[in-house]
Amino acid sequence: MRLTLDALNVLDAIERKGSFAAAAEALHRVPSAVTYTVQKLEQDLDVQLFDRSGHRARLTEAGQRLVQEGRHLLRAADELESQVRRVATGWEAELRIAVGDLIPIARMYPILNEFYAAGHTTRLRLFDETFGGNWDALLSGRADLVVGAPGDGPVEGGYNARTLGETPFVFVVAPQHPLARAEEPIPESILRQHRAIVAADTSRRLPPRSSGVTGTQDVLTVPSMEAKREAHCQGLGIGYMPRHLVARELASGRLIAKQVTTDVACPRISLAWREPSEGRALQWFLHRLAQPDWLEGIVA
Repeated sequence: MRLTLDALNVLDAIERKGSFAAAAEALHRVPSAVTYTVQKLEQDLDVQLFDRSGHRARLTEAGQRLVQEGRHLLRAADELESQVRRVATGWEAELRIAVGDLIPIARMYPILNEFYAAGHTTRLRLFDETFGGNWDALLSGRADLVVGAPGDGPVEGGYNARTLGETPFVFVVAPQHPLARAEEPIPESILRQHRAIVAADTSRRLPPRSSGVTGTQDVLTVPSMEAKREAHCQGLGIGYMPRHLVARELASGRLIAKQVTTDVACPRISLAWREPSEGRALQWFLHRLAQPDWLEGIVA
């Protein structure tokens, strides 16, 4: 390979400092060493990188492109060095965190700010999952940590779990829906006559889970709890929602809570992580998420 990181670094310094002499001073080299590096690179590439016809050498168009693209390589090399050092000291290069959609993902952002403010540089990747998709993401290796996995985990193991609490659910309908005027508690036989709205399970391998659907009841499946909430507000169907996710809608009257004869149990949500769990970034999050402040209003 004719290009070297050292040569790219020299070109970057010349462009930033404005001259060979200033670049040499910044790099703590003699000017002749800088000149030699540039001349050798031009010979190796068979490309003129500087126009020397004037009083001061200036980058040619090819030289400008090399400096511009070379900076991407220099940044990538710096990041690779940082990753290697992090891994050597026990910090993961990347931590993948799945957030169950019973938990607003915005609840995680103040915690991420704390992580970054502490100077940790592990790359974080957040994504959301629904129902069994949380456990599926963990067991399939898509996630290292799951925040808010609902219900019981798969029996095959290979992970650790810690209960966060139970999430209260409420049965809701829109004020324009026929059941808004129904006498309470509403029997299951009446519920079956109306369309239920469910959030799709994002599991790719494990059997999908669903909640609050009976027998041959008509079902509208939507991609997330957020979409489910809005579908309820539009009067498209009935169903259960986490109380904290519809608190504003209940307060404003966009949704109405109704008593039914067969209320669902409050699902338990958990932290779950893969074994082994030696990474320091994972341990940081497990320690921070053990503090209950970020769960206010979510768990009973």
